[in-house]
Amino acid sequence: MAGNRRPPLDLLIVAGLVILTDIFVLVPALSESFLRTIFGLLLVLFLPGYALTAVLLPAKKDLEGIERALFSLGLSIAISPLMGFGMNFTSWGIREIPVLTGLSVFTLVMCVMGYYRRTRLPETEAFGIKLEDSISILKAELFEESGSGTDKALAALLAISILASLGSLAYVIGNPRGEEAFTEFYILGPDRVAENYPTQYTPGSSGTVVAGIKNHEHRTVDYTMEIRLENHLLPLPENQKHIRLDHNESWEEPVTFTPSVEGKNMKLEFLLFNETEKNVPYRNTYLWINVTKET
Repeated sequence: MAGNRRPPLDLLIVAGLVILTDIFVLVPALSESFLRTIFGLLLVLFLPGYALTAVLLPAKKDLEGIERALFSLGLSIAISPLMGFGMNFTSWGIREIPVLTGLSVFTLVMCVMGYYRRTRLPETEAFGIKLEDSISILKAELFEESGSGTDKALAALLAISILASLGSLAYVIGNPRGEEAFTEFYILGPDRVAENYPTQYTPGSSGTVVAGIKNHEHRTVDYTMEIRLENHLLPLPENQKHIRLDHNESWEEPVTFTPSVEGKNMKLEFLLFNETEKNVPYRNTYLWINVTKET
């Protein structure tokens, strides 16, 4: 019976790692620690797949320990991009906190379901991990005389590969590449989503979009924004034309404009200049609009 069983050690560890990841990402005092990167990689590359494997394959006979780990890795590599793809169609978008929340909730729910699935099997048949047994099995595979030479060689190769991977991970974390300097510049519809842009106008009518700038330049930058319709400059208020942002600072405001010429399929350009280049846009985006008299 489920009530007489101890909670499975492996699923408890998975749930604990998910919670630790959330803490190291969300708590400012811990978010700069290298452990944040390690826990984040586990959440993206292993934990969701392991929890889902517990649901799909709850019995010992379904998969051995090593095969189960590799299967979990493959599932996680599939789950994480799908989670991000799904987030892209929500109002949250592909951002750190929504993706973290999605992966965390998914993994914890799968842990609960995996535990339930195992309780439906006899305790001797349900998959589980005991630390002492795992160490004994690994020692037996590597050092005892039983088993073929090929099996021992494969086990040793697997152990060396895991150690090499951990060493590579530690090197990458300890010697991070410098972050690229860039600026985000985007245009959203009036509802602050990437759709429902105003494209139909009559002479003298106005339209509104939401313009956004995010400075990742590692320095303070003075930006200049312009709106041009078929190369005709449209007026903007001073506080929207000149924007000064510190590193990692964002600016997002509704921008209202009035098309100055009539025509169909005209290019409405949103141009962003930085302080070092006043003639060539640093970033740009555009819409195609129609300005016609009502008939």
